[in-house]
Amino acid sequence: MSRSNRWRRPKQDTKTRGAKAAHKMKVEVEEKTDYSAWSQEKLIERVTQLEQELKNKNQSITTTPPSPEKKSWKKPRNERVFDPSKYNTRMVAFKLAYLGKNYNGFEWSSGQTTRRTTIEEELWQALNKTRLIFPKDTHPLDPGEVNWEGTEYSKCGRTDKGVSAFGQVIGIRVRSNRPLGKRRGSGKGVEVLPEAGEDVLGGNEGQEEQDMFHTLPREDGIEISAPPLAPSEKKYGYEPQNDSLHDPDFTKSLNFDPIKDELPYCALLNRLLPPDIRILAWCPFPPADFSARFLLQVLFTNPCFAPMPDNLEPDDSNKAQGKMKDGWLDIEAMKQAAKLFEGLHDFRNFCKVDPGKQISNFDRRIFHADIAEETDRISGAEYVRDAGFYPEEKAPGQYSTGPRVYAFNLHGSAFLWHQVRHMVAILFLVGQGLEPPSIVSDLLDVKKNPRRPIYEMASDTPLVLWNCIFPHEDDPQRKDVMQWHYIGDQPGNGDAKYGTDGLMDNLWKVWRGRKVDEMLAAALMGEVHYKNGATVEELIPGRSKLGRSQKVFDGGDEPRLHGRYVPVMKKMLLEDVDTINNKYAVRKGFKDAADMKEQGYKRRLYLARRGEEVDASVD
Repeated sequence: MSRSNRWRRPKQDTKTRGAKAAHKMKVEVEEKTDYSAWSQEKLIERVTQLEQELKNKNQSITTTPPSPEKKSWKKPRNERVFDPSKYNTRMVAFKLAYLGKNYNGFEWSSGQTTRRTTIEEELWQALNKTRLIFPKDTHPLDPGEVNWEGTEYSKCGRTDKGVSAFGQVIGIRVRSNRPLGKRRGSGKGVEVLPEAGEDVLGGNEGQEEQDMFHTLPREDGIEISAPPLAPSEKKYGYEPQNDSLHDPDFTKSLNFDPIKDELPYCALLNRLLPPDIRILAWCPFPPADFSARFLLQVLFTNPCFAPMPDNLEPDDSNKAQGKMKDGWLDIEAMKQAAKLFEGLHDFRNFCKVDPGKQISNFDRRIFHADIAEETDRISGAEYVRDAGFYPEEKAPGQYSTGPRVYAFNLHGSAFLWHQVRHMVAILFLVGQGLEPPSIVSDLLDVKKNPRRPIYEMASDTPLVLWNCIFPHEDDPQRKDVMQWHYIGDQPGNGDAKYGTDGLMDNLWKVWRGRKVDEMLAAALMGEVHYKNGATVEELIPGRSKLGRSQKVFDGGDEPRLHGRYVPVMKKMLLEDVDTINNKYAVRKGFKDAADMKEQGYKRRLYLARRGEEVDASVD
């Protein structure tokens, strides 16, 4: 056998050999010494001595330095620098939906310290991370404070904490795939849709932008603009140079398809947004002066809370007083009251006065107000169909087929702070028989009742901003003229709506979890009613003090207990609006409300341009 093929003992490092030698010495010492006759003290002393000798032996042995690690052959990855000036921008509108229960309202405000985020915060982070907007000094992975400056951001309305929306709309200028054209002169060239009636629209002529970390119009950018909604809106034209039309870069920019060739805005944002916030559609050509008309819904069930069987109701219940049976709503009376909201009215008795805004005009126009049954939505608490749980029927099958789901449908151009929740609260009082439908007319008569009675507004949870429509100014039918492109509608893009990880796939996950919870809760109620304990007829009422309290429904999951009910017009009154505004102005250091309005005019004008007026809120 050759020497090279002989078995070789594997090399051991110095540290291993030293440890083995120390262990061998320790064994030899223990084999030569008889420790059976030693006392405990001597044994401890000997063990301590051997441990110290072993420790000294190990420290004296020099260890071989570790071999240097092999250098990686891969080159370090350099972070690509994003240059916003190389990208065109365009003004678009997004239609989004969200379930508001987990959020602190739609609008973000500086300095808020709530545990729940707002819808705007989530939108801001998604827009920033996708580089659709690029504010200065803001890292896309650490957006920090929300700042819409330089994006021409606007919103058609605000929603309060807990309020949901299925058709909220925002307008914003974002990054575009359209190449930047090169031409002489300044200003932006704008294509016009055929229905606009002109060849070219222009704007920002001579505008110089030193800082490109924004999405404002690029000097050599081109975009499409829709005609304004208001016929009185003026348009200013811009003719590009003739030689610019033959420039290859400019021609390439003109040949860009503004829909097919554009970034997939909806898909990009939905990948980063939470599952209960979804972008539904985008409008490539929003008019510059678009303003929304709001379509709102307040969903509620009938019965609105768990009713008692006849034999367990207290003697002083609503039914005993000739009113509506506890838990049930008189839908016909609510419809009669809702119609009284339609038209132009002063709604100061149906809102919360915000003295910080110093509002003196409370006139708002309601185009439509009605109560309608949602026929495709039936609650699962079927036990209330049994005799004794529903009131005497005013019409065949009106209550015995319950429970049913209803909606208060409301269309308007603008709303005051908490206006909708105050309106709904009064309708629920009418539905329970605690107030007559004429209470609406009494509260709308501000000459007779200039001060609002102190009554509780409705819960925010069932309120939904159902849609925002944008009609022409002179259109009596109020048809939406926005050209929305919904997810999946483009040819060959249907998977974006119904495919794996598509819009419906994501929404199904959200729906299923809530639907299973609903079915389990309904099954549990049925189990308690039909199978657990004695029958309803065998039960005997007790003397609970809570049973004598008036249950008032406010749209929440359970009624409020109010003791003996006091009619709205007999409740305590707030101070009149002028007094409230004046007191607030004085507290803030102004002479009076008029002085505060004069001093704060510029700031209010700035907020109005950003769409932050309280009147435009939906809460």
